[in-house]
Amino acid sequence: MSGANSSSLTPDFFILNGVPGLETAHVWISLPFCFMYMIAVAGNSGLIYLIGHEEILHRPMYYFLALLSFTDVTLCTTTVPNMLCIFWFNFKEIGFNSCLVQMFFVHMLTGMESGVLMLMALDRYVAICYPLRYTSILTNTVIAKAGLATFLRSVMLIFPFPVFTKRLPYCRGTLIHHTYCDHMSVAKVSCGNAKVNAIYGLMVALLIGVFDICCISVSYTMILRAVVSLSSADARHKAFSTCTSHICAIVITYVPAFFTFFTHRFGGHTIPHHIHIIVANLYLLLPPTMNPIIYGVKTKQIRESIIKFLMRDKMGIT
Repeated sequence: MSGANSSSLTPDFFILNGVPGLETAHVWISLPFCFMYMIAVAGNSGLIYLIGHEEILHRPMYYFLALLSFTDVTLCTTTVPNMLCIFWFNFKEIGFNSCLVQMFFVHMLTGMESGVLMLMALDRYVAICYPLRYTSILTNTVIAKAGLATFLRSVMLIFPFPVFTKRLPYCRGTLIHHTYCDHMSVAKVSCGNAKVNAIYGLMVALLIGVFDICCISVSYTMILRAVVSLSSADARHKAFSTCTSHICAIVITYVPAFFTFFTHRFGGHTIPHHIHIIVANLYLLLPPTMNPIIYGVKTKQIRESIIKFLMRDKMGIT
């Protein structure tokens, strides 16, 4: 078998085929993805820098935002450079172990992203329902422990993905119809029984995605009750306006995530494969691209910090 060791059914490499059916348009498809990646790297790096250097942003909400920005920029960096090499230079080959490493980081970081969005919902709940105790409840130690717990949860749940995938035999070839090493896309190349992969993947989706969405829903239910109980319409508007950026981040993260998850498992014969691949890439790129823009536009303190930084830089003050 081409690309496989003679002593086993483990291939030396896989071939990532990009967007099947649209090979002639790869260069054109790459342009918006490249543009989005540059915005994502610049925007998220800028947010992390601002939060680290501006004292007004040294608050729990912005620490969680910095964690989300770091997760987002790392996530898109695990896939986009390799995807652009496929589109621009036709470099489609990826080593077997490299594929498993990419698979782990893609799914671990998407799980981390979901967890951070859940933590940000809890942050808004504490800020609105317990405003006088906000900073005493969400101390730096609590924030660090919450971030570490979210990271460890994602690592422990995702680690079996490459383990289960590595044990499979690969005798159908090495061609993967995708731009990166997605768990089930790799498992489907196998000629072995991938039911364990499918069942465990569904369990992880429930343990991470559904659990986080339930926590977010409960948090916003409590927030809504607290906001409605306020006597002043202006106070209600001000309280809920602090949540709009987070709600936008939730929508742009979970909508393409659910589309990708369900079409991969239940809509494979009704939705064109190239649509699935493009949406799967948007799922990894859209949140990192849009989150800095959303928070930069809708959050007053961040807008003021950006203006302050630009003015200080223009005046040559360090």
